[in-house]
Amino acid sequence: MSNLSFLPMTDTKTATKSETKVISPVGSLDIKEILLKGNYVSAEDIQKAWDWAKINKSSVEEYLLTQGLITKDILGQAMAEFYKVPYADLNTKVPSRERVLKIPQDLATSYHVVLFSENDTGVTITTDNPPRAKPLELQLQSRFPNKKISVAYSVSEDIDVCFIHYRKPLETRFSEIVASQTRVAPEIIDEIVADALAFKASDIHFEPQEKEVVIRFRIDGVLHEAGRISRKIYENILNRIKVQARMRIDEHFSAQDGAIRFPIDNGSLDMRVSLIPILDGETIVIRLLAEYVKGFTFADLGVSQKDQEIFLKAAKKPFGMILVTGPTGSGKSTTLYALIKMLNLPSVNITTIEDPVEYKIVGINQIQVNIQTNLTFAKGLRSIVRQDPDIVLVGEIRDLETAEIAVNAALTGHLLFSTFHANDAATAIPRLLDMGVEPFMMASALELIIAQRLVRKICDQCRVSYSTSSKDLEKILSGAHHFFPQSQLSLYKGKGCTNCGNTGFKGRTAIFEFIQVQGDMQDLVLKHPSTAEIAHVAKSNGSHTLFEDGLEKVKNGITTIEELLRVTLPPNEK
Repeated sequence: MSNLSFLPMTDTKTATKSETKVISPVGSLDIKEILLKGNYVSAEDIQKAWDWAKINKSSVEEYLLTQGLITKDILGQAMAEFYKVPYADLNTKVPSRERVLKIPQDLATSYHVVLFSENDTGVTITTDNPPRAKPLELQLQSRFPNKKISVAYSVSEDIDVCFIHYRKPLETRFSEIVASQTRVAPEIIDEIVADALAFKASDIHFEPQEKEVVIRFRIDGVLHEAGRISRKIYENILNRIKVQARMRIDEHFSAQDGAIRFPIDNGSLDMRVSLIPILDGETIVIRLLAEYVKGFTFADLGVSQKDQEIFLKAAKKPFGMILVTGPTGSGKSTTLYALIKMLNLPSVNITTIEDPVEYKIVGINQIQVNIQTNLTFAKGLRSIVRQDPDIVLVGEIRDLETAEIAVNAALTGHLLFSTFHANDAATAIPRLLDMGVEPFMMASALELIIAQRLVRKICDQCRVSYSTSSKDLEKILSGAHHFFPQSQLSLYKGKGCTNCGNTGFKGRTAIFEFIQVQGDMQDLVLKHPSTAEIAHVAKSNGSHTLFEDGLEKVKNGITTIEELLRVTLPPNEK
């Protein structure tokens, strides 16, 4: 049976909306005037956003959000002021399942409303279109007798998240679909994807076992079982996914990779599909390239103000190389996308070569690696340089040829960003040198090396402080007294609630390590240094390690010491 319980579910009809929108649609409303009237942004920023939106055939809101000039909540507050109603932030005050279900699903979805709060004298319903919800007040009066009904404004995507309470368990829906005997495989896939989006899962896993197939979602980096289906049904699902991903349906003994553009409400969802044969059949992992990631800023990623200044200083140079290191799934590509979105101006030519292209960004030339046509990273990069772009993003440096072309590009007037597999920032230089890159070229080309990992964030709804001592922390962290010299200290954890599925965690952030390659670090690179030597010089230059950056987030109540130790170790224990 399913054990996915991030938000409780009921046996009412499945909700139809999915969480795909970045912001509330404003229709014909003049968002520029709304934001200017409330002094949320300057006239100059609005004009830049307007010019960018016209050139890139996008929206003013997308520019303002991606540039970090406003946040989703600021936009929500502005819209609330326009409608002359309060703003209800459904992120910081999440309605319980019981509260949401007090409004019948047909009314909730028709008017796009959620019951936000209730007390002895009144109730507040919240919607993304207050004028449209006015008739609902009369209909709800019988359900809340002798109580005043007030209307507030909330961002559309936050309302959609609350609608998950109306969804049945996956296995119940599977049974109904099978009983209907119509379009079984497509409808089951639709339900699985809808749930994965609602839970903000990054991956969907189909894992065949002897008698059934387990479906699991990866949420905040951790796998959770979502449901089970029979082997017979799975064969149809497997074949449909193969067809959609343009894989061979008659191949059952080789690994295959593909991609799907999946239609959903308000657009489409890009998926990366990986299929591998195992003893019990063929396992599928689908990576969901959710649109909300495209709006991430450096602050959203967890980059401190000091590190942001280092990052932006290197990124604003006319040439040089910035490397982001870390294992698969550590958010490297997301960090680089946040960077190139910030640098994406009409006067700048940005070209990328990726495998695969994860997020399409308006105004950027993006190239997909294609082994069948011999379009590799190295060959693509060589061609890109001939077109003389200002900024180049290489999805990954995998071999010496790509590394040498990238270094040469960084030395000949191009700003180049790339990812590289290394355990930490200090390890990247010896690895590149061992690969065969000339030390003098690397010393001149490299500007900044960044290492990162993802950690789960403590749930805002159930975060509590607790007292502990460095002696108690020694049980889980060797040498804790070096990091927590005080005998008694306060840390934070999540108790567990309906908002986080009783895990105590909701969402993820990144921890970072930055090493600037300048001055004595450049001199050291020429001597073919070890990782320890690089780490020592970086430390003397004021660099912090992944663990130290994570420790600050532990002290600030963003994550826990246990979660930090799950992804990295103190420098002396590596």
